[in-house]
Amino acid sequence: MKSYKICVYAIAKNESKFVKKWVNSMKEADEIYVLDTGSTDNTVELLKKYGAHVKVKKIDPWRFDVARNESLKLVPMDTDICVCTDLDEVFEKGWRSHLENAWKKNTTRAKYNYNWSFDEIGEPAVSFFGEKIHTRNGYRWNHPVHETLKCTLEKENTIIVNNITLNHYPDKTKSRSSYLPLLELAVKENPDNDRDVHYLGREYMYYGKWNDAIDILIKHLGLKTATWKYERGASMRYIARCYKALKRYEEAKMWLNKAIEETPHIREPYVERAQLEYELKDWKEIEKYCLKALEITERQMQYINEGFCWDHTIYDLLSLSAYYQGYYQKSLEYVNLALEKSPKNERIINNKKLIENKIKEIQKSA
Repeated sequence: MKSYKICVYAIAKNESKFVKKWVNSMKEADEIYVLDTGSTDNTVELLKKYGAHVKVKKIDPWRFDVARNESLKLVPMDTDICVCTDLDEVFEKGWRSHLENAWKKNTTRAKYNYNWSFDEIGEPAVSFFGEKIHTRNGYRWNHPVHETLKCTLEKENTIIVNNITLNHYPDKTKSRSSYLPLLELAVKENPDNDRDVHYLGREYMYYGKWNDAIDILIKHLGLKTATWKYERGASMRYIARCYKALKRYEEAKMWLNKAIEETPHIREPYVERAQLEYELKDWKEIEKYCLKALEITERQMQYINEGFCWDHTIYDLLSLSAYYQGYYQKSLEYVNLALEKSPKNERIINNKKLIENKIKEIQKSA
């Protein structure tokens, strides 16, 4: 017997390729509500066909928080639990029963497993806790982009439901060109918001605006509210990436050392330091930092995670390091481990052939 009224809500624009799969995933809810912000394909028609309630409204000027709040308005006030997702996201089956079993009368919000990306063999690459399940009242979306739910209640009671998993399968052809101007707007509106400043610095890095990124990320680190070590460590790593791109390697090393000091319990700064040493062809240092990374066996459930810290990258680097130090058998062992993680990678396959040929040459001459 259903204990709570549960409604899913979302925003959409030109998402026709995702509609059927998304609705099938969300239909464990009592109702599905979608705000379409101006689709020019048949998204609206498909959503209605599969049973969703749809309202069309253009948001101008565009802001994600405004759109999310407008979509939330569609959800009836007698709803007990609101579930916000995007159309490129899919729940694993049984999510509703898990949610109802965990939800208590005083619960206001639920966190769940969110797989943001997957590697080439289908294993989660970047995972963290999603937190877009909440009560109908007492929450509002904030920030023009990378929007977050802000609790307006006197007390927030959050639960973690580990057996709920939401998987993200994004359309990689979709433009994110609106992100940079929206982040610039967010920082203009609130220049001391550490989260938005960090995101803006990261976006400048994505655009190759190395010096702008360095300036903004250093500003982030100087903010009094920038105390979350994961995000601080990420800013330091992004600064290092910018200096690496500028071929200012000593400064890149300095910032990666700072990142290691800030977050010594995660793989990311060690792997990025190994990648830097690869560019410098320091094979011994590559080995040193890769082995340090492998000592860390627990992946943190934070959005800061980098997929390359858990895929073939470490073993690939170790194989190259061993090869150029003359440890060919060890190089072969590492390349085989890399291929387990990336079995169709042509470069690694060819590397294995080169290593095997080298071992055969040595055996013949012995």
